[in-house]
Amino acid sequence: MKAVEFTGDAVKLLDQSALPHAEQWLELKSPAEVASAIKEMKVRGAPAIGVAAAYAMAVSDKPEQDAELLKSSRPTAVDLSHAVDYVLDMLQKGKSAAEAAAQWDRMNEEKCDKLSGHGASLIDKGQIVLTHCNTGFIAANSYGTALGAIKRAHEQGKGISVYACETRPRLQGALTSWELLKAGVPHKVICDSAAGSLMSEIDLVMVGADRIASNGDTANKIGTYALSVLAKEHKVPFYVLAPIFSFDAGIKSGEEVTIEERDEKEVLELQGKRIYPEGTHARNPAFDITPAENITAFVNENGIFRSTGELWKSTKE
Repeated sequence: MKAVEFTGDAVKLLDQSALPHAEQWLELKSPAEVASAIKEMKVRGAPAIGVAAAYAMAVSDKPEQDAELLKSSRPTAVDLSHAVDYVLDMLQKGKSAAEAAAQWDRMNEEKCDKLSGHGASLIDKGQIVLTHCNTGFIAANSYGTALGAIKRAHEQGKGISVYACETRPRLQGALTSWELLKAGVPHKVICDSAAGSLMSEIDLVMVGADRIASNGDTANKIGTYALSVLAKEHKVPFYVLAPIFSFDAGIKSGEEVTIEERDEKEVLELQGKRIYPEGTHARNPAFDITPAENITAFVNENGIFRSTGELWKSTKE
């Protein structure tokens, strides 16, 4: 099952905003509609956003203009820009946008499949893995990244279990639970604020990434940084799993990453119902930066890398 498909004249998306209670599909026939779906988080996860944007270019009649529209829809996730630029480059080389987008989709799937295998090798029998946000097939349009590694370890009969952070304010933990239930992986959802008290029970932490700077600083869903600090304090390995598409050699550190700030209603409301008094305001950064020194190792399709030098060498292969 894939979360993003191309029908020939439309981009077909599994609407993540309707999950886990309903599986609804959207058929979007213009780059503007896809950009809106990305902004509204109907499609989430850096790799899946990249695939959706690539296919959006296949329904564009003004690719240069639509490329900028798509790139601006979620500025933190670099996969999006890489995907759009790839399609533009292939257009210059004589390929159709549809061919280029399909190739991007295949490359993404291959990369996520390989990195899931590498990631699974880090998980030993009977271990408890903590994960944050959703990094499965609906976020990657393939096997997944961090959740892909977890599912692979389960398939290998390692008898693992999972703690999945609820991931406020958009509650992506519900999507993770939905995927783990489908895969038959034993798990429990925990409040984000419970991670510290439960860290002594956890054997390793696995998360994805929306952008990785050249020094290894990593942008991921808000709350990731706090987990990395807790893991470091408790001497729990903290792994970042992402395909090479999520690496950005063009920035030196996390200080250069644009952190998306979303509508305060996402914090002040729950399922459309206000839960805070009128007059209360909120801050709602969608991502944070985990410094490289808090990360035990990076996993991409080329393997497991414990130094940023080797990591960046791997992205050029």
